[in-house]
Amino acid sequence: MRLKTIRDFPLRGKRVFLRLDFNTPLSAPDADGVRHVEDDTRIRECLPTIKYACEQGAKVIIGSHVGRPNGKRNDAFSIIPAADKLANLLGVEVTVADDCVGEGIEFKASQVPNGHVLVLENLRFHKEEEANDPQFAKYLARLCDIYITDAFGTAHRKHASTYGLPSIVPDRGFGFLIEKEIKYFDSMLHTPGNPFYLILGGAKVSDKIHTINALMKRVQGIVIGGAMAYAFMKAKGQKIPPEWKQPAPEDVEAAKEILAEADRKKLPILLPVDTNEGFDIGPKTITLYKEFLSSAKMVFWNGPLGWFEKPAYATGTNEIAKHLSTLTGCVKIVGGGDTVSAINQCLVDGVSVAAKFDHLSTGGGAALEYLENEGLPGIDILKTGYRPQSADLEWNEINSKTEAEWEAERLAKGGDEKGPKGRGGYGEGGGRGGYGGGSKGDRS
Repeated sequence: MRLKTIRDFPLRGKRVFLRLDFNTPLSAPDADGVRHVEDDTRIRECLPTIKYACEQGAKVIIGSHVGRPNGKRNDAFSIIPAADKLANLLGVEVTVADDCVGEGIEFKASQVPNGHVLVLENLRFHKEEEANDPQFAKYLARLCDIYITDAFGTAHRKHASTYGLPSIVPDRGFGFLIEKEIKYFDSMLHTPGNPFYLILGGAKVSDKIHTINALMKRVQGIVIGGAMAYAFMKAKGQKIPPEWKQPAPEDVEAAKEILAEADRKKLPILLPVDTNEGFDIGPKTITLYKEFLSSAKMVFWNGPLGWFEKPAYATGTNEIAKHLSTLTGCVKIVGGGDTVSAINQCLVDGVSVAAKFDHLSTGGGAALEYLENEGLPGIDILKTGYRPQSADLEWNEINSKTEAEWEAERLAKGGDEKGPKGRGGYGEGGGRGGYGGGSKGDRS
């Protein structure tokens, strides 16, 4: 079964569940106790899919998670700041439900006017989401006629909304963001430019060893910075100053394995020749890396080259980003939230260099797993045939809560727990900014 995109479905009048990734960094509460989105990259990347669905007359139901609330309602992880940002970006009203499952939410989803948007509250307020509970997936399935995922950043997770739900919804596919992600990552795997260079930063080698091994078959060189470099330096017998971040033993062993394989392949691996107090690559290293990368026809960058959040240690990352932005005929791909943030913050004459990069991936771990396995569970499940109950679900019906158990739990908590009997209907105080009321991104 071929993968379908949102273009393959007639959307008018249909309830379209968009599984998006609105897991964005939030500010501390302001004077009014309101949190704000600090980096809206992931929301902006979803806009083409959202706008298309609205233009086609779909009833758009958006589901996402924010942070790790550990299966409990916690206002610090509410979807509201992301929904407010979305409303501002779209310039239209966006309604926010007070939960993501329940009869009230089902009614609310059915009443969304064609071309309008309903944002569900944080999916991870229910522990069943991360547990991939099939009954929870069935409750989500009651909200939609068509399932579309554009949550590349969580496509490596077998959660109810990313794996269980699409396994039981016959009409399913992906949006324009995942289409773009697949395009660029498949180009690295199957049609890379030559020379193709890999830039690695961050701290841990062991987390990336399988991805590095997969890409070593395809790249012509690797440039390493960040604290990760110290594992490679120690693996080569160099002494790491005690005031620097000391690499973990497993990272040193992983570095030894990678260096041995690179030696067999005669693949150059560049390490820092100087540093800025151990927190950034130094000026000689910056010059060395720039010269090496100048001939690149393709670059994949994962991990900052220093402690970029501190201006004093952001020079290395910024200088390499600026240099890459000037290269012509080179496909430049960035993966990982920290790296994307660093690129966005890197300015030339007051303008971010981000526009000079071909693709800033919304996935960190997902990007690495895609390169390692040439696929992700949340994408692969879209290929399979329709099954009323997926054999791939990690939980089974015995472990899943029944309707009666949902109701008993709701009653035990005073009747306010939003299970299948939850609130949220129009006129029942179950949401914010109902259609015909509210405003663009207001907080009333």
